[in-house]
Amino acid sequence: MNKINKLLKKVNLAKVALISFAITSSATTIAQNFEPDLTEVTLRLKWIHQAQFAGFYAAQELGLYKKAGLKVNILPGGVDFPSVQMIASGNEEFGITGADQILIAREKGIKVQALGAIYRTSPFALFTLEDSNIKTLEDLKGKLTGVKLGGNEELTYRAMLHAAGIEKGEIREMPVKYDLSPLLEGVVQAWPGYVINEVISAKEQGYNVNVITPKQYGINFYADTLFAKSEYIKSNPEIVKAFVHASFDGWKYAIQHPEQAAEFGLKYSSKLNLDHEIAMMKASIPLLNPNIKPLGKMDEI
Repeated sequence: MNKINKLLKKVNLAKVALISFAITSSATTIAQNFEPDLTEVTLRLKWIHQAQFAGFYAAQELGLYKKAGLKVNILPGGVDFPSVQMIASGNEEFGITGADQILIAREKGIKVQALGAIYRTSPFALFTLEDSNIKTLEDLKGKLTGVKLGGNEELTYRAMLHAAGIEKGEIREMPVKYDLSPLLEGVVQAWPGYVINEVISAKEQGYNVNVITPKQYGINFYADTLFAKSEYIKSNPEIVKAFVHASFDGWKYAIQHPEQAAEFGLKYSSKLNLDHEIAMMKASIPLLNPNIKPLGKMDEI
């Protein structure tokens, strides 16, 4: 009988140990998985994932959004997902677009509002192959240039022509999209693009280029600008404030750590090349105007 009692005692002790272990393990798992309540919001980018948006990736990967009480979904934009329409619909909270597109939307009665300018110097440029000797808009008279119709790139290009006093028809135009082949093969003599992207791509393919910038003609629209629906800003001031601060803290980090910030972007798209993304991020820094404090500051005109 004593042997049976001792055996039962050992079994009971083993059960207690197992229960205790299970409770401890469950508590540890709960502690590891527990997160305070986070407010979920969406950021709709202006374009596909790339280093152009590195500051937002940095804010996400460094936990700055989470620290601010936010769970942020960063989604690509583009032709199929235009950020102004996506935000205006009320289904998403924050977006990125050109500052001019915000003004145009407001003129149409779409109540969106800028929260901060990311690229305070426009990355847009026309560029030509170096051996063409086309270095100004005046040099393009009678020549054929590519034009991306319908967006902020065309608006900036038209403003440059107006500032240069070049009349319609003096420069011939051909609608283009994103493949650089018409420029590289000599079909057109100038290409509309970004100095932080297409200009770099041309150089990566072994072509030296001449760059014609809006600044040469006194034009400098803010480019990528963070915005939200006016009603959302009014109804959720603390969420908006937290998101804006965390986002520009992410941009501050990206400026200080461009290689790491560019690498963050690789988590969002398998199509990105790290060397190109690093070059893109480094080319972006002067256009973000980091010496003008604080980041994101806009001047009212």
